[in-house]
Amino acid sequence: MSGSAGHAPIRVLVVDDHAVVRRGITAYLEVLEDLEVAAEASDGADALDRLRLMAAHRELPGVVLLDLLMPKMDGVSTTTKITSLYPDVRVVILTSFGEMERVHAALAAGASGYLLKDADPTEVVAAIRAAARGDVFLHPAIARKLTQEMVSPATGLNSLTGRERDVLVLVAKGHSNQEIADEFVISERTARTHVSNVLRKLQLTSRTQAALVAVRQGLVPYDDASGQL
Repeated sequence: MSGSAGHAPIRVLVVDDHAVVRRGITAYLEVLEDLEVAAEASDGADALDRLRLMAAHRELPGVVLLDLLMPKMDGVSTTTKITSLYPDVRVVILTSFGEMERVHAALAAGASGYLLKDADPTEVVAAIRAAARGDVFLHPAIARKLTQEMVSPATGLNSLTGRERDVLVLVAKGHSNQEIADEFVISERTARTHVSNVLRKLQLTSRTQAALVAVRQGLVPYDDASGQL
């Protein structure tokens, strides 16, 4: 496809581990004059391989349309790599998951857009065009949540993500960082970061204080936390 008004079309790399989703997106984008699907990739690692080859031929896409949950390398890790290695390439997340923890992680990694898969196709196109211009485009539901966070910042337990609440419960039960890591199949370093975030958000200085908060809020029975109090 040739771009409209003499401009080169926006080249897009479509990344999703579901072939049907990739083909559907590609079919829709290819009928638009100002967009061109440069390639498809099945996961983050595949996307980075394709970008490496494109860069070697000086054919990098303008935008990567990226799923969030994929095997081998997830969308946040992939976004971090892309924005670091190819700063002129924009990333738009297209996912089924709208939890704010994921939204913040994606935007912090450098994503220029965040859409849910129930978005209208015209919104997907608008997000790609916005990213190519250097703007940020957010799904309306995500934009509302971000606005609400700014207007009424979460405090106390409401400031914790789902994972952090789970970590708080394990801390209250006396689990070590390594035991928390084993429970969630994450590294000990990541578990330590989660614990630090819990203490920081709750404005606490010790695991004992965290256990007391968990008991007071009814997250953990007193008997389960008594060894920490």
